Amino acid sequence: MGGALGSRDGAVSSLLLSGIVKRYGTQAVVDGLDFSIRSGEFVSLLGPSGCGKTTLLRIIAGLIACDAGRVVVGDTDVTKLPAHRRNIGVVFQSYALFPHLTVGENIAFGLKAHGVQGTELAAGVSQALKAVQLSALADRPISALSGGQQQRVAVARAIATRPRLILLDEPLSALDRKLRETMQIELRQMLRDAGMTAIFVTHDQEEALVMSDRIAVMNHGRIEQFDAPDTIYARPSTPFALNFVGLSSQWHGEVSRVSDTLLTVQTDCGTIDAPLAALPDATPGARVLVGVRPEMIEIKHLETSLAPLDAVPRNRLAVTVGETVFLGSRRLVYFQSQQVGANAVMAEVATNQSVATAPGDQLQLSWPVGHTLVYPMSASH
Repeated sequence: MGGALGSRDGAVSSLLLSGIVKRYGTQAVVDGLDFSIRSGEFVSLLGPSGCGKTTLLRIIAGLIACDAGRVVVGDTDVTKLPAHRRNIGVVFQSYALFPHLTVGENIAFGLKAHGVQGTELAAGVSQALKAVQLSALADRPISALSGGQQQRVAVARAIATRPRLILLDEPLSALDRKLRETMQIELRQMLRDAGMTAIFVTHDQEEALVMSDRIAVMNHGRIEQFDAPDTIYARPSTPFALNFVGLSSQWHGEVSRVSDTLLTVQTDCGTIDAPLAALPDATPGARVLVGVRPEMIEIKHLETSLAPLDAVPRNRLAVTVGETVFLGSRRLVYFQSQQVGANAVMAEVATNQSVATAPGDQLQLSWPVGHTLVYPMSASH
């Protein structure tokens, strides 16, 4: 999609945040946060409402001041600089387009604010429109555009000034699901083609997994985990990351045995083994949370579950079906549980698989021991 725009000072920038604190009254909305991204990287801030991600974005943009810490863009400390001197592009959730201006005029407005005039102004508008594939709509009023087209105009206006980095605050949330899924790919491609360093705020885990080079999972003003999407999904480092990114089957239990390579956990549903490396400090008697991603689980009816020994060690549990949820290409099968938070145990089954389930069915769950996740239980549990 178009050619690389680059930044007005020659290159897109890295970002370093050090010790960022923002309080409202006695509440720390951002709490001593450290964070850095590489030049040209697409990073998502992912977390629930109120976790501090939009506040952090506004601190980076210079729209609000932090109470402590430093914001460094490239080699420049911009902590004390006002927003208009940071050369950072922002795409808001509402797009913030001017309805009385045309598409081209909206893009030109940002360039004029940066002192661009004459032939350079016309070239900048043209290049930005080309980057988002809207060249034919330059003279169209904003009110005549679809939601997806308005989103592209907002991106074009932000990248037209060739900022050092671009910040996006849930810019796809107003779109319907089908358009949103299409725009996720298009937006990522636009920013890559433009060579932009981008920070994207979302509470949608699937959106973050699809779009990001890395994801920062935020909770209560701190970063729980900052990693590549596949790492966060396969090896979430905290129970919060496990629960917020993707579905999981979970059991509470107590460590009953620790060997050189394994720890064994006793749960209400049976015994579960986990790699000792997942919790190397575990000791017998410790309360833990064990989990596994539901697509890793194989389910069989108990009367047909006998099979040759697997070369890969597997956990096996007998369970009773509670509910089945149809999701098109897959089904989620929930199982009865004696634990608080019943239906926390589930498996994922492709719709075309032959295993049919109904409430009350007796099944065997099995999965490789190496895919078992384990975490220490906090006092609140």
